[in-house]
Amino acid sequence: MQQQVLSAHDIFPHIRIVMGMVIGLGLTRLLSGVARIVQHPAQYRLYAVHLAWVASVMLTLVHFWWWEFGLYQIQIWTFGTYAFIVSYAVVLFLLCALLFPDSMRDYESYEDYFYARRAWFFGLLAATFLLDVVDTLIKGEAHFARFAPEYLVRTPILVVLCVVAAVTANRHFHRIFVAAVLAYQLSWIFRLFDTLD
Repeated sequence: MQQQVLSAHDIFPHIRIVMGMVIGLGLTRLLSGVARIVQHPAQYRLYAVHLAWVASVMLTLVHFWWWEFGLYQIQIWTFGTYAFIVSYAVVLFLLCALLFPDSMRDYESYEDYFYARRAWFFGLLAATFLLDVVDTLIKGEAHFARFAPEYLVRTPILVVLCVVAAVTANRHFHRIFVAAVLAYQLSWIFRLFDTLD
């Protein structure tokens, strides 16, 4: 019996569903964490830097789902490409899990928790910047060329800043870093990803 060959257009929706499930779990984690804060505002002292990273990661998840529509351009899917995309989504989910743990019993506040887990959080965040470059390469040379000049500058800078953030507990640095990342994210989205083409 002859095996029917699936087209890329048949495979893409399947992959998008799997990505959507993982990203949906991440969004659920963030939204549940925010809802817990609203429901029990006095349970743990809030920390503005932590909340700003929650906003940044939430924006990243929503943006990830938007920009991954570019995967429709891939004509030949391999398991390696599929596994990479799912792994990227898993790393994003882990960022969400680090922002809102299952339990805060060992910590007095979100600030204490954030700084205790900063090496993990910023290590994964740095990984997302590197994964983003590979993800863009997967979509083809023309797609990568559109972003390459900025990628070649922004990626090393963001990775180095994540390394610094992982090792320093300097509150002033962390406030400036998260504010700069949020501003840059919004600029990046509206300059280069406002419409899909």
